[in-house]
Amino acid sequence: MVQRLRQGGIGDERVLTAMAALPRELFVPLGVRHHAYEDFALEIGEGQTISQPSVVARITELAAVRPGDRVLEIGTGSGYQAAVLAHLARFVFSVERIPKLAEGARARLAQLGLANITVQVMDGSLGWRAQAPFDAIIVSAAAPAIPAVLKEQLADGGRLVAPVGDLKRQELVLVVRRGSQFHESHHGPAGFVPLVGREGFR
Repeated sequence: MVQRLRQGGIGDERVLTAMAALPRELFVPLGVRHHAYEDFALEIGEGQTISQPSVVARITELAAVRPGDRVLEIGTGSGYQAAVLAHLARFVFSVERIPKLAEGARARLAQLGLANITVQVMDGSLGWRAQAPFDAIIVSAAAPAIPAVLKEQLADGGRLVAPVGDLKRQELVLVVRRGSQFHESHHGPAGFVPLVGREGFR
């Protein structure tokens, strides 16, 4: 998997090392574990998916997570993206709206001994104001637009990565905060389940 990611253009060795260290099969249902390292999204129940490795790697690379960073992830799912981030950042705060998924993710992360992650059940489209500001925010669900409330929770110099678009097709958008200014760049197509919540899809 890592060799394929490197050949696909992922150049951040810290991201590749983090993904190589994780047993991805732990984060997918038993019936599809033989597909765990293939490059397509897999259903994890409750109408949700785990993104393909190339997308996880690309988003993580764009977020440019550093060892001392506090990171917010929106859309915990099975916990895989949070686990990757835990290898790169100081603290990871992950938000999930579906209690059953959050419970499963907590169990997997604890099994791996990843103690620098906190998973909370709440409306991720609103971020996690009590823990802000964040050095990086990753939105693991498609948003019709990047919620202003999430931009406000970025630290100065912070990076936010989110798939933005309609329910069928999105584009990865990177937002970098510089003081009161937010600079956007676009980084190719993506396909995610919707961000459901007050600032996402209803």
